[in-house]
Amino acid sequence: MPENVLAERGPVLRSALSRCINVPREQFAQEVWGRTALLSPANDDFTDLLSPDAVDELVGRRGLRTPFIRLAHEGTVLPPDLFTASGGFGAEVSDQVSSDKVLAQFAAGATIVLQGLHRMWPPLVDFTRQLVEELGHPAQVNAYVTPPSSQGFAPHYDTHDVFVLQVSGEKHWVIHAPVHPDPLKDQVWTDHRAAVAQAGRGDPVIDQVLRPGDALYLPRGWIHSATALGDTSIHLTVGLSAYTRADVVDTLLSVVGGSAALRASLPLGIDVGDPDQLRPIVEQTVSDLVAALSTADDLAGLSAGRLGARFGRDTRPEPVAPLATLSAITALSEATAVRWRHGYGGRIDLADGRVRLTARGTTLSMPVEAAPALEVLRAGHPITVGALPGLDLASALVVVRRLLREGVVVTSP
Repeated sequence: MPENVLAERGPVLRSALSRCINVPREQFAQEVWGRTALLSPANDDFTDLLSPDAVDELVGRRGLRTPFIRLAHEGTVLPPDLFTASGGFGAEVSDQVSSDKVLAQFAAGATIVLQGLHRMWPPLVDFTRQLVEELGHPAQVNAYVTPPSSQGFAPHYDTHDVFVLQVSGEKHWVIHAPVHPDPLKDQVWTDHRAAVAQAGRGDPVIDQVLRPGDALYLPRGWIHSATALGDTSIHLTVGLSAYTRADVVDTLLSVVGGSAALRASLPLGIDVGDPDQLRPIVEQTVSDLVAALSTADDLAGLSAGRLGARFGRDTRPEPVAPLATLSAITALSEATAVRWRHGYGGRIDLADGRVRLTARGTTLSMPVEAAPALEVLRAGHPITVGALPGLDLASALVVVRRLLREGVVVTSP
């Protein structure tokens, strides 16, 4: 195992990313990320994230509704009425999971897919948030529970990167190189169904049985299929919605509204379906767009603002505890320790004699005297209210109360 990957297994000392790969972070970033598949045998024990007992609890006791659960059999997604039922008295919903129906379908060979676990299963809520902080890209987690000797889905590719973490049982994975590298979200595998099927009949890049503790990384576009072996297989699929240069282009197109040339109407009577009529207009439009981009101010700031806002919509920071937070605000004192909320992010700027905190689509404005305190808090380390720099105690209490109420900071033991 590489020197900078801790030998201990489990979540206590290891970062979320190191639990998914067996190479140093720098090597993964430069040689693997978005480029090639990576198999990491015996990399960790993932039962703290999900276990067979946890699956039974989610299916039997948590009252899941679609789309948080779905079932698939031999590559076909089953209709919800085959595994859901009415919630009964006191739960006036018609599509809660039925553990009896799930048992019947699972025994008949269906794969259980638990979706969005990063939003409802506490260990995966924390794990996913930590992984997002390390990667800088949004992530989500599904679990695939496959009965013995069953194949969930035929060879296909995803339009997002994935980490596969084998929790229990064994699953045979066959991986082929992409036929359409780096697909965007709307470039799904069914658009290349014949090419995917042909590639799936060729020599694989990886042909491996994943056992408990094994991890696999697949960039988007890599073709894969998997079959459970002699016992029930549970694996986690961590989907990564990597931002692309195409996303940067989308942010830059917002300058169009500032260009009079690009706002101009197309000629009267034009046939927009005629390439010959559109050709000179397209050429002139490209020229005008380049001119608009070349004269725009701070394109990097523009892109950062728009992508940052999107990141705020695509991810969730550390959860807050509303009741405990309100109690903390009421009892706030000089000795109360607080810290920046994990995953909240934010940018601190000075303007017009005020300090502004911009994060997740909102902006908080405070007196400039609060700037040193915000900078110290933004560093992420716990600090008592009385130790915040640049503020007397009364001012520090006012600032921290507001930051707690806005969900920017949380109390720290």
